[in-house]
Amino acid sequence: MAHQRVYRAAVDGKHPVSKASRLAETFAYSRRLAFAAAAFFAASTAVGHAQQSGPFAGMAGNWAGGGTVTLDDGSRERIRCRASYKVYGMEMAMTLTCASDAYKFNLAANVVDGGGQVTGTWTESSRNVGGSLQGRGGHGNFQVVASAAGFNANISLRTSGNKQSIAMRADAQFRAADISLSK
Repeated sequence: MAHQRVYRAAVDGKHPVSKASRLAETFAYSRRLAFAAAAFFAASTAVGHAQQSGPFAGMAGNWAGGGTVTLDDGSRERIRCRASYKVYGMEMAMTLTCASDAYKFNLAANVVDGGGQVTGTWTESSRNVGGSLQGRGGHGNFQVVASAAGFNANISLRTSGNKQSIAMRADAQFRAADISLSK
């Protein structure tokens, strides 16, 4: 009977396979599969750790929430806000849009971290104004000053898990904004 199997295998162009060689092939395949799974896990863990340990850790993604804005005349209005952060290592692009029934602002900024020093540019499209940003921070918590001709604002941004708070204090246009966002 074994002789017939060898003959059929030879006619089909195959070599007869013993149980031992099949077991060895299965073991080698399992070992390659386990190695590939371990390599994938190690790479994905390293990427996840790098994203969580950079200066803009935990900020990437879309956020939404609300708060209040204090206008030049001292009146306060409730606002609804949306923010989007795109993190590229030591750089970040962000947009923040807030609106009430009577007030709206569209803020965009691009910032770079240089060892805890943050610099960049900002624009507010609904008022056609823009300028520079500079400050300090890291790990999702920043203190920056936004400047333009005739305008300065102190901005504090704090991120903890899926919660974020933004406090702006300005010397013109509006006096203050306090915003709470979540992912």
